[in-house]
Formats: sequence, C-alpha cells, structure tokens
Amino acid sequence: MDPQSSQTVDAYLDRIGAVRPARPDAAALRDLQVRHLTTVPFENLSIHLGEDVVLEEKALLDKVVGARRGGFCYELGGAFAALLRALGFGVTLLQGRVYGDGGRLGIPYDHLALRVETDDGTGPWLADVGFGDHAHFPLVLDDRTDQEDPRGTYRIRKTPDATDGAGDLDVLRDGVSQYRLDLRPRALADFRAGAWYHGTSPDSHFTKSLVCSRLTGVGRVTLSGRTLITTVGGERHEVPLATDAEVLAAYREHFGLRLDRLPTVRTAGIQGPNG
Repeated sequence: MDPQSSQTVDAYLDRIGAVRPARPDAAALRDLQVRHLTTVPFENLSIHLGEDVVLEEKALLDKVVGARRGGFCYELGGAFAALLRALGFGVTLLQGRVYGDGGRLGIPYDHLALRVETDDGTGPWLADVGFGDHAHFPLVLDDRTDQEDPRGTYRIRKTPDATDGAGDLDVLRDGVSQYRLDLRPRALADFRAGAWYHGTSPDSHFTKSLVCSRLTGVGRVTLSGRTLITTVGGERHEVPLATDAEVLAAYREHFGLRLDRLPTVRTAGIQGPNG
C-alpha cells in the first residue's frame, strides 16, 4: 500500500472506526489516539510467530491496516505517524528510554513516541499509541504542570541536567517515571537496533512472554499467554484458557486477530528488523 494514497488513509480510518477529520486540530488528534488505542492491540506476537519486524512505512501499514494486526511501540507509533502526516499533522519521531526495575533506564531507542503539531495553535503534543497501558489522550509536551487523564495524573518535567531549550524530558504517571524522551528528531530506521534487541535478546521482556492488549470502553482486555485478563472499573478478572481453540478464539473475539496458529514463546526471537 502507498502510505500517502487516499485509499490507504480511508482504510486506516476504517480500521480504527474514525472519519476523516475536517482539519488537523487537537480535537481530531485526541479522537484518533483514543480510537487507535481501543482498536489496534499492543502485541508482541510477531516475535513468537517467527515473523520479521520491518520498520518501513509500507510494511507497517500492510500489517496494521491490511492484515489488521497490532504490534509493539515501533510498529504502532510508526504506522500512526504515517496516518497523521497524511491527514496534515506535523509529526516528529522521538526516541525514549523506559524506566525499569529500580528506576534504571533501558536501552537507547527503547521506545518510540510522537511529537505532533496541530493547526489550531495548541500543543505541541506528545502522542503515544505504543506504550501499553498509558495515557488515553495526547499530553501537552511543553506543559510542566499536572495533566489529568483517565489513566492517571501525568507530568512532563525536565531532567536534572536539562537547560532552557535543551535536554531530555521525563514522563511521569502518578509521580512514577515512565520513560525519558530525547527531543531530537529521529527517522524510523533509527529504531531498528532497538527493535532487534527487543525481538532477540533474552534480557528483553518481549522475548520472555506473550502479550496482546487493548483499551476498552470500560477498562482493558489482555491475553497473556493462555490467561484472558479483563479490567472493568478497576476490578481485574482472570480466566484461564485450556485449549488452543479457546486461545485462538480469544484472539479473534477480543482483538480481531485471525491467526492460523498459536504463537509460542521463543527464547531467541525474530532474525532482525529488516528493511
């Protein structure tokens, strides 16, 4: 598919249940992000199906729109960036490092997020459709005060070594650091090493487990291995799935994923992010 074609844009909008916005403003961005989060799952199944992760726009759109799959941050953020640009938004790819156990930062290019410019004089915005259970709506990138979201209270603050107009930013939810953003513009190809690491390293949590998750109108639904987890109004419910047929049916029913075989956890994942 041609990332810039009107047909591709219409197919992408149909994929997320959205209509083409009249203008690339903040309201449209807000609507597109939450629709993306509720329709396109965060999933790492390609790693465990032996599929390459190809960080090129056409390949990402073929997967997310054509095959109606999901992906992890590089794929979801890269595809969403292509859609936003085609709709007239200004988009810059940003690399982030995720905070892990003990407050340690992950590898460079650990995460992909978007800086988005709208035509209504608001923002710039931090849009993120690839960080799992994260903010439902875009955050104002230059706002250093608390920003309320259905997922919690967010704050974007300068890192201790930042100076006026330069330096990294930390993104916090309810006072806990989520990831650190480098504000320098990046290209999609810059994230290939990060994707390769997360798809192959035994130290990456993506190679150790299966996850498929999306936002719902009342909470969240996640398939973790053979356990279906639903969260409604803050209450968590777990249902073990006994058979392969039940697991495949759960992928279809809850995520729209029609798989011909079950992914199995691989200690050594994909061969590499080609392209």
